[in-house]
Amino acid sequence: MAFLLDFPIHTYYKQRVNITFTFSEIPMNSFLMKTVALGLFLIACTFSNAASFEQGKPKIQSIDVISFQPEGILLIGDGKAGQVVLIDTKDREPQKWTASVDDLKGKIAERLGVAAKEIELIHFAVNPVSGKAYLAIRKQDTKSQHLITVDGQGKISEFSLDNVAFKSVALPKGTGGAISKITDLAWMSDRLLVSGVAADEFACKLYSVQQPLEKQSEVILTSAETFHVAHGKWETKAPMTVLMPFEENGKKFLVGAFSCTPLVKYPLEAFTENAKVKGQSILELGSGNKPIHMFTYQKDGKSYVLINTFRFHHKNKPFGPSPYWTARIETGVISENKNINEKALKRLDSKGEAGSEKVKMIPEFHGVSHMDKLDAAHALVISEDDKGALTLKALTLP
Repeated sequence: MAFLLDFPIHTYYKQRVNITFTFSEIPMNSFLMKTVALGLFLIACTFSNAASFEQGKPKIQSIDVISFQPEGILLIGDGKAGQVVLIDTKDREPQKWTASVDDLKGKIAERLGVAAKEIELIHFAVNPVSGKAYLAIRKQDTKSQHLITVDGQGKISEFSLDNVAFKSVALPKGTGGAISKITDLAWMSDRLLVSGVAADEFACKLYSVQQPLEKQSEVILTSAETFHVAHGKWETKAPMTVLMPFEENGKKFLVGAFSCTPLVKYPLEAFTENAKVKGQSILELGSGNKPIHMFTYQKDGKSYVLINTFRFHHKNKPFGPSPYWTARIETGVISENKNINEKALKRLDSKGEAGSEKVKMIPEFHGVSHMDKLDAAHALVISEDDKGALTLKALTLP
């Protein structure tokens, strides 16, 4: 009897595997052995597709943001070139974080041979396989961009792009022209989600890129229309500063946050080419803030979103001791479908008091300028003190 298997393989190489075989061809009378044989065959099929990566130096014009696929593939958002570049880091050796790195900017500057004041931290991500930190850095003197890694023992290294396994995915231009910057990107179970900024009336652009990620991948470009709760109106020009995937009851969403500071969800089923997708604003974190990073996690049987922001009204109306503050949100807030837009939940009421127990400021994360999920129980963060000094460390998820 012949069998046809057609199912997804969750790798960065191919989306589906089709295999036709007969069990009689496997001279084993043990179902376990046949299962093992099939598994080995699938592994061979998977790694035979590694040729889709080129070896060499990718042509990157700008590093706007970085993120990772679950298998340790680095994703670089390059807005100037209108592309996402995938790098096989070969970094898959798990490690524990035992170190805290003080004077992070000074030590990176020393590694690059410049003064600390010449270093600008652009973006930050954690390799989910190894736990190693990756930092996108700009040298102000030459405007050159670099990737820096920090391992669990605090060792700082430069990740060279001169000879790597890479491939790129082109992001198409919209009717109003190309994007000028990629503001965030994140991997979903079956696709890549990207946000960017263009110069037309509908400036907030969202991309959905189906796997497998290749140069000619299927890319859907949409424009976002968002109700900004603090402003009391629908807007199209404000850039989405951070995004994450969200799945619930078989439906998939892109959840994004904007400055001044609505949290909004967009159904991916509404993403069609050049569509103008209206979001559902589900939470207002308060005006005068710029979200930076967010991710989901579970603790004590409950699901949460952790989001950190920069408060640009800190001097006149501080939320805490640092302009950088972090909130924990129960994921049930994202599930809301009735109290949205004008009726969206507000973190603060009219008196400036906490508006809901579902959204809490986390004092232990005051000063966190960058963060990413390290493991099920910890976040890896970069915190800034009142003198501007940076520290890289692991914090327990709240």
